[in-house]
Amino acid sequence: MENNNCGQIKISNEVVATIAGLAALEVEGVESSQSLTDKILKNNGVKILIEDELVTLDIMLVVKFGVSIPDIAFKVQENVKNAVENMTGLEVSQVNVHVQGVSFKKEKEEKKN
Repeated sequence: MENNNCGQIKISNEVVATIAGLAALEVEGVESSQSLTDKILKNNGVKILIEDELVTLDIMLVVKFGVSIPDIAFKVQENVKNAVENMTGLEVSQVNVHVQGVSFKKEKEEKKN
């Protein structure tokens, strides 16, 4: 929450979750940032904790088969941190990446052809 001469600015956790989820999806090799539970709860595969004006984000991902998981995770951390900080003005202290699965979609499509 930020105060200025005109009043307060509040950014909801849902907005931060949406920004973080979309930033994670921008990284090549990320298939999804949602699990079935996340889709039901509509939290975009992101858990948020804000304490002392520091944001901690937990991102749940499914990655494409054949990618380097550590490289993808690092790129997701960078992209999510930059997007959230630039768009909200909040300081991100941690972006924890949880790889929950590997997608074989492309491989299955190639076998069909």
